[in-house]
Amino acid sequence: MNNRQILVRDLLVLLAFAGWALALPHYGSEFVVSMALTCLMYVALSSSWGLFCGSTRYMSLATSAFFGIGAYTSAVCLGQFSWVESILLGAGLSAVVAVVMGLAVLHLRGTYFAVLTFGMTELIMHAVTFFEKRFSGTVGRVLTVAPESDTIYITMLLLAVLAVLASILLRRSRFGLALMGIGADEQRAQTLGVNTRLVKTAGFALTAAFGGAVGAAMAVRWTYIDPHTVFNPFIGFQTVLIALIGGAVTLWGPLIAAIVFSVLAETLRLQFPQIYMMSLGLLLILCVLYLPGGLASLRWDTFQGWWQAGRQWARSWRAGERKNG
Repeated sequence: MNNRQILVRDLLVLLAFAGWALALPHYGSEFVVSMALTCLMYVALSSSWGLFCGSTRYMSLATSAFFGIGAYTSAVCLGQFSWVESILLGAGLSAVVAVVMGLAVLHLRGTYFAVLTFGMTELIMHAVTFFEKRFSGTVGRVLTVAPESDTIYITMLLLAVLAVLASILLRRSRFGLALMGIGADEQRAQTLGVNTRLVKTAGFALTAAFGGAVGAAMAVRWTYIDPHTVFNPFIGFQTVLIALIGGAVTLWGPLIAAIVFSVLAETLRLQFPQIYMMSLGLLLILCVLYLPGGLASLRWDTFQGWWQAGRQWARSWRAGERKNG
């Protein structure tokens, strides 16, 4: 298949996914719709995370910071601005914070970048807590104005579709090629004329804009928010896990993994939280050891390779048993 055919195929798959998700509230129960809303949230977060971090191989742990900024922006502005304006303000403010953060830490890589982004997330959370205590006299906000549940669902579906669509289009653009070049060899990309500082900052801001928009849309799902809820590091960690297990470099991996994780979360987390966390760790270990490309890299050849490797191991084990016997 040529590039045009692949593009048409990806767009048709995205259209089918959007149509199925749009029709779900009409025949699904409230529990199914709630699970689908969580699924769409992590589709948007993990797809946008993979767009930057998967391409450049920068391990960002700042997703919960942008999510929390968007959530607080929505909580503050929703009574004064419209629903769309509040979403855009959350996305814009998160992007601005990402630009400032990126200019400070994007010259680092690996563990140093991951630790600093996590540290800045904690710094933002405590700064919001201090501001609330100092100037508001309390911590947390009660959301008295909220749109209809259908509006929240359609907004989240639109954000998820936009995140996947951005991945489809940007991977075929010069900007996407620059991001992948940075991930392959940043120094060589810089030698070839890529403004790596500008490209990395713009990619980081794009990821943050999606995170802020998702946080602004999901904030109204709760009647009360506080910094420890919306800046919860678990949101960022689960986004990273979903992207890595699904395949951060791939297009459809985060979407596939988000569906799997949403089902696991709703079925196990409430009744068996320890088993849920163990499942996350087990899936990550298995993918790192046996499926480094993520769930999206599964092919029929992969299963054949596992079958042949298992048969070879069984033969070696039997041969050892006979020799010892």
